[in-house]
Amino acid sequence: MFDILMYLFENYVHSEMEMMVDEDELTQELTRAGFHQSEILKALSWLEHLAELQESDKPYLRTHDQTSFRIYTDAEMSKLDVECRGFLMFLEHIQVLSVTTREMVIDRVMELDEPTLVLDDLKWVILMVLFNAPGNESAYAQMEDLVFEQPDGMLHS
Repeated sequence: MFDILMYLFENYVHSEMEMMVDEDELTQELTRAGFHQSEILKALSWLEHLAELQESDKPYLRTHDQTSFRIYTDAEMSKLDVECRGFLMFLEHIQVLSVTTREMVIDRVMELDEPTLVLDDLKWVILMVLFNAPGNESAYAQMEDLVFEQPDGMLHS
C-alpha cells in the first residue's frame, strides 16, 4: 500500500497533470502499473481518510495547546520507533508541524499496513499530510528541504 501512495505522490504532486478524480480510471492506471487490486483499494481509502481529516470532529485534531506533551500508545510506539518520534518532536519544535498536523501524521501512520515505519518513510507521510492540509504551504516547503537536502532524499525510482 505504501508503494502505491508513493507512486501517486511522485507522479502527481509536482506534475502539471491534475490528480485523477475518477476512482475507476485511477484504479486502472494503478493496475497497469503493476499494483494489486486489494492494495489499491487500501491506498485509495487511506487517501480518502486523509482528505476527511480536514473536516474531522476528532477532538485531538482540534487541540491547539502548544504546551501539551504527546504520550504515545503502545501501538504507536511499536510502529514509530524512537528515531521517528524524536523527528516528530523536532518538527514541532521548528514549527514545521503543529499539534494538529502532528496528530494527522500519526493518524495516517497508524492506518498503514506496515508493522513499523522507518524514518525515511515517515518523512514521506509527513509530506503527504502537509501537502493535503490547506494553509501549510510554508511547512511543506520546509519539509521538502529536509527531505531533498539529504543524499538519500530523492524520490523512489
